[in-house]
Amino acid sequence: MIRVLVVDDEELVRSGLRMILEAAGGISVVGEARDGDEAVTAAARLRPEVVLMDVRMPGTDGLAAAARVLAGERAPKVVMLTTFDLDEYVHEALRLGAVGFLLKDTPPRELAAAVRTVAAGQAMLSPTVTRRLISAFADRAPSRADRARERLALLTGREEDVIRCLARGLSNAEIGRELHLTEATVKAHVSRVLAKLGLANRVQAAVLVHDADLG
Repeated sequence: MIRVLVVDDEELVRSGLRMILEAAGGISVVGEARDGDEAVTAAARLRPEVVLMDVRMPGTDGLAAAARVLAGERAPKVVMLTTFDLDEYVHEALRLGAVGFLLKDTPPRELAAAVRTVAAGQAMLSPTVTRRLISAFADRAPSRADRARERLALLTGREEDVIRCLARGLSNAEIGRELHLTEATVKAHVSRVLAKLGLANRVQAAVLVHDADLG
């Protein structure tokens, strides 16, 4: 049973998410929170595996709350809830270590599948919506781009090929087909890339590539 904490300032949204997730089977909504402060307290007390965190809330917003939740011990997977007019906040959340995001109008089946995906340890990097989000709102200031390129310079040519594929939202199997590698070899490359760059997940790798203006 996957333990989920739902965080949103609107009761109707929280109730809807609870109903959808628990109807899917194998998912239990162990708690709800109305703002960022409640979210931090609930995450520490309830120890959920996944936190669905609204971006904009009164008081402590989702971004500040995500930073605090992710800094704690045994941090859960944090997925931001957003609409397109708030995408710039989600980009910053990805930098902090959130594993992805969901639009609030995500179909019920996709919502449950997304929770299972992140609970299994995989980042949610949509090859369409997420890439558009990161590209549109990435801060391309020269200093940040230069720092990103310096970090990527640590990679071998093959590792750079792999991380560019990650930035496009490709799965390990898709990367393997494109680069003519076995899926096991791709998995090993991904692990080395993340370790070498000090990144927590594939989403942060994609953000780094886009910061370097290479995506």
